[in-house]
Amino acid sequence: MNKKYIVRLSDLERVQLLAVVKRFSGNSQRVRRAQILLQTDVAGPKWCDEQICSAYHCRVKTVQNTRKRFVELGLEQCLNRKKRKHPPRINLLDGKQEASIIAMRLGSPPKGYVDWSLRLLARKVVELGVGPEISHETVRQTLKKTA
Repeated sequence: MNKKYIVRLSDLERVQLLAVVKRFSGNSQRVRRAQILLQTDVAGPKWCDEQICSAYHCRVKTVQNTRKRFVELGLEQCLNRKKRKHPPRINLLDGKQEASIIAMRLGSPPKGYVDWSLRLLARKVVELGVGPEISHETVRQTLKKTA
């Protein structure tokens, strides 16, 4: 099979990769990517993708993606984790809103209910104008932080 992305490591890059593998610097994914690049180098052992997969316990797609990232983006971006384009939103509610949700949860439930459910709390928060339209999952995370 012809490979679309061919890895050609310079002497400096090879030394850097060997240092990462030898010192086990960074996380395990970084070391695995360094090992994959060393094995796919044209001037190196030239292992096939299946040999690399069995040696480093990964998928063929992982080897292909590592080669592609090296050729397109360079060594540093290939070794390090890719940053998320849209990181998850952490705090949807401020401290006052969280406090009112906790106080509501500690109070007695509305008539006809034995206890507060997460969905009921989320509806009440919107009804009372305490916060914006929120999901029951946001209420769960808020209550979990305080437990």
